[in-house]
Amino acid sequence: MNNLVIEKTGNSPAVQADWATGLLAMQGDSYPENSFEFFQPLIDWVEAYLSRNPAQPLQLELELAYLNTSSIRALMDILDLLETAWTGDQTQVGVRWSYDSANERVGDLAREFAEDWNFPFEVVPK
Repeated sequence: MNNLVIEKTGNSPAVQADWATGLLAMQGDSYPENSFEFFQPLIDWVEAYLSRNPAQPLQLELELAYLNTSSIRALMDILDLLETAWTGDQTQVGVRWSYDSANERVGDLAREFAEDWNFPFEVVPK
């Protein structure tokens, strides 16, 4: 598998996935017209990365300012994959969600996400 790079648009975040370092980063707003189409390559990349043998750590770095409902569902699918790797295979995974402290709504959303999973999940105001 290769690195994955998706350029930021007016309604979708920038994505950088680095196979060598195990870092998946997303920055920007996420309300693409077709969230399934946008997120499927990310989900495929995460599945492929987590199926490596031996397992390698994966870190998800988020700086998402706005997510629509379908983007939230897709992000939950990715987090479910991380949870399965964490609990089933004891793969080291983690999330760090940075947000603008002036946008407390996103901070609240990130903290709600953090409560739903067992792997390390940091919520960091900037």
